[in-house]
Amino acid sequence: MIIRLAHAALCALCLLATPIAATAQTDARTMEDVVELELIEGWRRADGTHMAGLLVRLAPGWKTYWRSPGEAGIPPRLQLRDRRGLLGAALHWPVPEVFQSNGMQSIGYSSDVVFPLEVALAEGHGALRLAGQFDIGVCHDICMPVTLDFSGTLPAGGRPDPRVAAALADRPLTASEAGAGTVTCALTPISDGLRVEARIPVSAQGRSEAVVFELPDPAIWVSEATVTRQGSTLMASADIVPPDAGPFALDRSSLRITVIGGRGAVEIIGCRS
Repeated sequence: MIIRLAHAALCALCLLATPIAATAQTDARTMEDVVELELIEGWRRADGTHMAGLLVRLAPGWKTYWRSPGEAGIPPRLQLRDRRGLLGAALHWPVPEVFQSNGMQSIGYSSDVVFPLEVALAEGHGALRLAGQFDIGVCHDICMPVTLDFSGTLPAGGRPDPRVAAALADRPLTASEAGAGTVTCALTPISDGLRVEARIPVSAQGRSEAVVFELPDPAIWVSEATVTRQGSTLMASADIVPPDAGPFALDRSSLRITVIGGRGAVEIIGCRS
């Protein structure tokens, strides 16, 4: 089922970094020509969960963002409406690309992308009506947050959809799969939080490697990481600032580290002192 754009608004932060002359050309197109969303209704799996997908179609030259979009990006947000018969839902994220624009880094996708949507159902539940909205950012000469509504029925059976299966396969490798060594992190207090410096023993993932640090609490700000490679080891450093901009204790085991390069990505959970 294809769902057209429900709402769009200008992203002031991104617009500030955009030449004013570029806006008139972009505004000549309606947002319906730029992005649309399809709910792939998917199939019921042997363990009772349901695997669906959200297919974002983009006009040529436009891009959208990964779960941690960088300082120049807009983070996606999934909201489900009626949760009857639904225990939970989680998005899966295909390997993204790293973009540089106006000296700022963003992370996302430059063509159509499927986000696999894994749904946990109440025991014994059959077909399920699913509705919600997907808030994403789209960028070309300007950047805009958009809200895309979707609805559909997840069948009690169904067959695996090759588009969702391909997106599930296109995921970052685990540390074990990539043959990564033990990651160590040094933490240094700064005026408004902490600085993390990580040594990541992992093989090169291609050109222009980037490292993204993430914490479970989205309210904690993490800067773009500075990255250098020394042979088989990546050195990455970033600042971590909590909402109150003060000292705090960081649980190293909760730190998610993703290495992204031109050939793929590796996701590592936790580091040691």
